[in-house]
Amino acid sequence: MKKLLIVAIAVLTVSCNSAQNSTTSNTISTEMTRVDYANTISAEDLKTHLYIYAGDAMEGRMTGTKGQKLAAEYLRNFYQDQGIDSPIEKNNYYQNVPASYFSRSSDPKNSENVVAFIKGSEKPEEIIVLSAHLDHVGTDKDGNIFNGADDDGSGTVAMLEIAEAFQKAVKNGNGPKRSILFLHVTGEEIGLYGSRYYTENPIFPLENTICNLNTDMIGRIAPEKADNPNYIYLIGSDKLSQELHDVSEEVNKTYVNLELDYTFNDENDPNRFYYRSDHYNFAKNNIPVIFYFNGVHEDYHKSTDTPDKIEYELMAKRAQLIFQTAWEIANRERRIIADKL
Repeated sequence: MKKLLIVAIAVLTVSCNSAQNSTTSNTISTEMTRVDYANTISAEDLKTHLYIYAGDAMEGRMTGTKGQKLAAEYLRNFYQDQGIDSPIEKNNYYQNVPASYFSRSSDPKNSENVVAFIKGSEKPEEIIVLSAHLDHVGTDKDGNIFNGADDDGSGTVAMLEIAEAFQKAVKNGNGPKRSILFLHVTGEEIGLYGSRYYTENPIFPLENTICNLNTDMIGRIAPEKADNPNYIYLIGSDKLSQELHDVSEEVNKTYVNLELDYTFNDENDPNRFYYRSDHYNFAKNNIPVIFYFNGVHEDYHKSTDTPDKIEYELMAKRAQLIFQTAWEIANRERRIIADKL
């Protein structure tokens, strides 16, 4: 077993002469803007994280196994190193999910969600939940490791970078007005168990949860998008809240300019992706959601889903979209509401 590495993230020096704060003056301000914070989410850092998180030492991160425990430890150590608090108690970032909860699992084991929390400066009781599943499908009978670099290593390490960007803002006295919960859920691959456990045992009241932004597979290009890779599939953004959908569209247009593709948002889509990732357990509780997804590809749920196949620059851009959307929701005057119940 390889020793788990703890990666120190280099603090990036970014220009403040961005589209957000460009002026005719030649003087460069030292004050960072939301664009500058977003730009700290880099392909290089995502790659560094993912080669560890989806490396062989994690043994495919099957729920309850040694590899999944190592993955949870990696996430916990990251948040501790960044000075991002636990919402449970000091230095306890694990929301334990007992083996008995995994009713459909053939070999249930105790597992845990990993949670971290940035408290809002003005409206701390209002919570934005960012989620990604930390597990994958483990190994096969021949010992082949299913690394799950895209599914969902990509969403997991994107959340780490997003959290670090928000924490930089906190340290600069520019933290979010509303609170943000970073929720890494277990048991997704065997039945969305971790997110269901959280919504049935919430750390914060669900009525105070404004929305859930869920990230599951954002590191690859689906075959059908090979000729137009500057995209992300969005699912669920308008199902409970037109307001959330409109904010998402405006943020993308202003700051990122990806193609937002709603193909899989169609109620008649046979893939039914809306019901197949962790956001759905929030949607069931009338909490507006957005599911960020790159679509399936030839390595989906295969041992060939490895870190060398990730499109890191594109993944960084997608993560920046999620950061910017969370930033907007956290700092706007009025909270997002579920207006389509």
